[in-house]
Amino acid sequence: MVRVKTFHTADIMQNASKVFKINDKEIAIVNFDNTYYAIDDLCSHSEASLSDGEVYNCKVECPLHGAEFDLTTGEALTLPATKPVKTYPVSIEDGYLFLEIDNNA
Repeated sequence: MVRVKTFHTADIMQNASKVFKINDKEIAIVNFDNTYYAIDDLCSHSEASLSDGEVYNCKVECPLHGAEFDLTTGEALTLPATKPVKTYPVSIEDGYLFLEIDNNA
């Protein structure tokens, strides 16, 4: 695992998200009620960006077909998605968000 510095906490508004790109992978970093989560940005059902979706009740809704994903586990909560998305540990240091990701991300 590698620890990667991303955005300052002030860069992501409450109940919104921002995409962090590392190599060819895009990760949505989400601020829900001032708690930060990180999930794969690509919906597991269709090629849509979850960072463009609505954030509420500790989940994100895919903007394309409305599938909902749990921000803590990545679990697909509603159809049409049936597969989870990957989640990543997030920590805060000196106001910056750090992700723990696989070396080959």
